[in-house]
Amino acid sequence: MTDSHNSGQHKDREAAAAEVRRMWQPTPSWTQPDPNTAPADEPEKPDEQPDALSQEFPGDAWSRPNQPPPSPSWSQPAAESDTPDETDETEADSADDQSSGPAAGGQPGGQGSDSGTAPQGGPNSPLFGGSSFHGSGYGAPENPPAAAGPAQGGQQLSPAAQHFFPQGIPGQNVPQQRDVSYRTDELIQALPLPREAPAERGVRSVLRLRPGSGERLERIARATAATAFRRPVTIVVANPKGGSGKTPTTLLLAGALGQARGGGVVAWDNNELRGNMHLRTHDTNARSTVTDMLQAMPMLTQPDARLGDVAAYLRHQVAGQYDVLTSATTTYAQIEAKDFDQIHRLLSRFYKVLVIDTGNNEGSSNWREAMKAADALVIPIKWKSLSCAAAVQMLEELDNQGPEAQRLIRRAVIAVSNGPGDVNKEVEKQLRSYFESRAAAVVDIPTDQHIAAEGPLDHSALQPTTRRAALELAAKVSEQITIALNVPR
Repeated sequence: MTDSHNSGQHKDREAAAAEVRRMWQPTPSWTQPDPNTAPADEPEKPDEQPDALSQEFPGDAWSRPNQPPPSPSWSQPAAESDTPDETDETEADSADDQSSGPAAGGQPGGQGSDSGTAPQGGPNSPLFGGSSFHGSGYGAPENPPAAAGPAQGGQQLSPAAQHFFPQGIPGQNVPQQRDVSYRTDELIQALPLPREAPAERGVRSVLRLRPGSGERLERIARATAATAFRRPVTIVVANPKGGSGKTPTTLLLAGALGQARGGGVVAWDNNELRGNMHLRTHDTNARSTVTDMLQAMPMLTQPDARLGDVAAYLRHQVAGQYDVLTSATTTYAQIEAKDFDQIHRLLSRFYKVLVIDTGNNEGSSNWREAMKAADALVIPIKWKSLSCAAAVQMLEELDNQGPEAQRLIRRAVIAVSNGPGDVNKEVEKQLRSYFESRAAAVVDIPTDQHIAAEGPLDHSALQPTTRRAALELAAKVSEQITIALNVPR
């Protein structure tokens, strides 16, 4: 019993090896003559019966053209079976060829060529699938068994051979080469994303943890404020009511943009006579005003003029990383529309963002020119009756100036900056919803004693909540500028 079992396993292994050797070799052409084919007049041997291996691995099975698949053996799935007529013809042809050549398994055999019935399954049935010898792929069943791996020319091992060769035919399982793209954008997208920087303040910074939700929102606002616009942009801060917070709001916005962008921002006091921005900024290295710049305009408009030449007439604010152009300190010269155009063109050559503080006279020509040049409008208010009333009247006046002014109102941002005791709850309750419906956003700037002192505004001396509110204001304005630049006029 043991010898018979070992002998059966040895035959199975030898048969699998023969199948792999045959599939490993290159498949010859269909028209190539078979050297193992015997002469046609060789007498048949009907008395000899071929064994199972010779039926499964005939030596010249690959050289016969148009051979239908044989009937499935007991070890093959029923889905591989064909019609009975084709099975009978296949078995008859197989028996005729086996009588004229040695089998792949090693023993010759013969059977009558006129045999009309296929052998039935039993102890002597073939051990391997009936379609395993179709190495060329012709006559393969509709649902071939799954192979251990791809073979040369699409060949596959039978399930029994896979038991001894689970890795497939040696040397045939060559991994497919993946298509490699060398396009710049695809290579950049394939790079790993940078990890989020750890927290910069609080306990999370000590433990090198990820930032909290508040700090993450602040980083998003800083990135939005640093948006790279495709051309120089102009932001106008306007409210006809004096004391509504135009100059502090202008400096807060310019400082938040300057810190987020690393410079390239200028704050301009566009008062037609005499403003007070020179009183709210640090006198660093120049006492020049807009009047001095207008006198030097022939030199500054030369093609070889440099930023350093223009900066000689500006005040640089170190903490906020922005420059300031102050208005005249006397009333002898009034700024007109043509003066505004010259200065606006000059500053747009050297700065990316212009934040313009306007005066209180809506009828002045330089005030109207500023509105025409505006990409975004910031309206500072206090929750007081006169401040809010002046802002409402200005919005109504702009609403009658045409489509451009109406679009500017829809993109406006309301900056609420209240000093100590400036809040009237009843006014806020009645008018907050009105401003939220007319403008794009309403940003509340908390009361800060440094701003209320009415001295030079130093961004490093502001409360953290005030700096975050100024950054939020800068982010909201940058969003509206991006929308304005993407919408054709």
